[in-house]
Amino acid sequence: MRERVLVLGGIRSGKTALAESMVSESGLPVVYVATATAGDEEMAARIKRHQDSRPAGWGLCEAPVELGSALERLNGDPEPPQLLIDCMSLWLSNLLCADDDVFTRERAAFLDAVQTYSGSLVIVSNEVGLGTIGMDPLTRRFCDELGWLNQALAQACDRVVMSVAGLPLVLKG
Repeated sequence: MRERVLVLGGIRSGKTALAESMVSESGLPVVYVATATAGDEEMAARIKRHQDSRPAGWGLCEAPVELGSALERLNGDPEPPQLLIDCMSLWLSNLLCADDDVFTRERAAFLDAVQTYSGSLVIVSNEVGLGTIGMDPLTRRFCDELGWLNQALAQACDRVVMSVAGLPLVLKG
């Protein structure tokens, strides 16, 4: 059965571990869709830790910008795999570094692909609505855009779960 799940949480809230547990328990083939880019040594180390912790049988699709296109390609499989998409905040950061036309096009393409993907999806995103208002325009735009993206994804998903201190709190479904 196809299910779309949004897993929200703050930094180090356990959201990725929760999402990984969800896809592992399903018993379905998994493709990890990574949105991160290694812009510095610390981020490269974070990415390596994530890679090393994943089961060997999981596939990998790297989609730092063209996430909608990646979902469309994977949807072309005879039996589309279950996708764990991690994470929206890194993807959004990549889009904000592109021009506004790319941002608008890629955001729309991704939201369309979420609706049309015929396999199951587990999408990880940071919840930004609980913090302070940013001091600079880019930070404020990031928080606004991620909040709006999370709202759109919550509407499109069957279940929404928030991870707080490693504990799941079901918000929808």
